[in-house]
Amino acid sequence: MQIGVLLSGKGSNLQAIIDAVKDGSLPVKIALVLSDRPDAFGLKRAEKAGVKARYIPPGPYRTILSREAEKEYVKALKKAGVELVCLAGFMRVIKEGLLSAFPGRILNLHPSLLPSFPGLEAWKQAFDYGVRFTGCTVHFVEKGVDTGPIISQAVVPILPDDTPETLLNRIHQKEHLIYPLAIKLVAEGRIKIIGRRVIIKEKGERP
Repeated sequence: MQIGVLLSGKGSNLQAIIDAVKDGSLPVKIALVLSDRPDAFGLKRAEKAGVKARYIPPGPYRTILSREAEKEYVKALKKAGVELVCLAGFMRVIKEGLLSAFPGRILNLHPSLLPSFPGLEAWKQAFDYGVRFTGCTVHFVEKGVDTGPIISQAVVPILPDDTPETLLNRIHQKEHLIYPLAIKLVAEGRIKIIGRRVIIKEKGERP
């Protein structure tokens, strides 16, 4: 399966995907990396790994791609032969253009245990709320923000001496484990959705 990765920043989850592909544990090809920021370090990570990468201007809006930009993203992904789109710290809400171009084939990684704490700075929301546990979630993307069917989650305890920064660092460690595994499940055709529930089939099990 050929995947495309969309990012806005450092690209640590892109690096986790690159490493998993390199060591043979993730049977996909990264066909293209796109960023809405020209200075995103994730572009350099892709370059270093020999992965095709480019910046596409997002348009004038802060939280979404403009319609024109969205068309450019879809065009670039389709041209690269992308079958599955993986958001890795892409700080834009995905709208109808991308959703209809890749129906049921866009994944996102969110730094909380959804449905708790959707939206921005989810780890800080959890920290400020005073919960004892938070974590991260890989889910399918749909029209709502952070509302799609959940593939996998990992729990991270909030320690007495934590700060939002130390908590986020530990969440990242879990993200780097569960995202490649979730992508692998999709690539191997082992995901079945019934209502909102994601059923993971055994390897080799028929649909």
